[in-house]
Amino acid sequence: MTSHHRRGPLRAVLIGASAVAVCAGAASADPAPPYAELLRQAQTSAPRLAEARAEIARATGLARQAGARLNPTVGVEIENFSGSGPYKGSDLAEATASIEQTLELGGKREARLAAGRAEVDAAKLRAIQAGAQFAFDLADAYAGAEGADRRVQLATEALSLAEDDARVATALVEAGREADLRRVQALAGVQAARADLDEARAVRATAFGQLTALSGAPGQISSIPNGLLAQADRRASLAPPDPLASPTYLAAQADREAAARRIRVERTRATPDLSVSVGLRKFQEDESTAMVAGFSAPFPLFDRNRGNISAAQAELSAAEARLEAARLDAQAEAMAGVARLGATDSRLIAAREGERAADEAYRLTRIGYEGGKLALIEVLNARRALADARAQTLDAALERLGAQAALARLQGRAPFGEQP
Repeated sequence: MTSHHRRGPLRAVLIGASAVAVCAGAASADPAPPYAELLRQAQTSAPRLAEARAEIARATGLARQAGARLNPTVGVEIENFSGSGPYKGSDLAEATASIEQTLELGGKREARLAAGRAEVDAAKLRAIQAGAQFAFDLADAYAGAEGADRRVQLATEALSLAEDDARVATALVEAGREADLRRVQALAGVQAARADLDEARAVRATAFGQLTALSGAPGQISSIPNGLLAQADRRASLAPPDPLASPTYLAAQADREAAARRIRVERTRATPDLSVSVGLRKFQEDESTAMVAGFSAPFPLFDRNRGNISAAQAELSAAEARLEAARLDAQAEAMAGVARLGATDSRLIAAREGERAADEAYRLTRIGYEGGKLALIEVLNARRALADARAQTLDAALERLGAQAALARLQGRAPFGEQP
């Protein structure tokens, strides 16, 4: 959730994007609800979550179809109804009405049902994984938008300080206490601060546009009254999450189980099915009837489904490899997440101390400059140091929020929900 303050050629592009976003969303701009509430609203409006629900419905439909039995075949056959000699006409015609049912052997239906249930379970776990990832991404976008809004505030404050410095420099120049070069330097600082503010506004518009698109909100989100930055200082548990309980690992495990079930399905398909028929035959010559019955089965001479069995076994090997990779990744992410969260604690504390020191240094430098004891360059340097310190504090707070959200994703829960 860190943000890098870019300068240079991107500035014009970002300013243009800001203008477009402002014009597009001005008519329907809305403040964002708290993160937990926005996440609840996104459960029904976010396209990514709708896709996951559709995948569950698809797997459920296929599982239901897997249990369907084969339809019987009904037939009517007429023999000897036309020809030459004694078969001329229809006096010797024979009509047979029959019904044929194919019986699946080798446990085909049971294997399909088990595979269908495994696919449904895998789809549900993938939906849980997608939900945890979405909650993380939404938190990232939410904090990013709030951070961009805070950068606009910092840039506005920096511009105000630069203008104050320029007014003081101008007054000292007019009083003959400073060379005109100092006024030019101060005005250049004002222009730079104004350009930084324009860039920060452009980044803010882009961040709020991304948050709106991700959440699926009906209107353009324009502000965040109750954000996440206030929670950056909250203490969080440093206990490592269980890697084997992470949504990614559980989804990979379900995929592996589904792949194993598909092997069973392909193996049962190699067993021939038996078709049984029974019917009634009527003889036109003397109006007599007779029962007929029979059975048939394919002879597995050429096709024993070996290719599909081999393909299913390869799918299982790939699923097992993905499961092992997911386990290793989950273990690494759990350890790294705890270490990252602990490091962000120290970084945020140091950043806040640095900001307080920079603020005091700027205050004392201004007093010294106005009293004629320090040069303007000292004031400009102190102001830049203060701006950098404030930006570092914001970056540290966003980084800590990101570490908390990452651990929540590993645990399969939404970050920043109900706070203790």
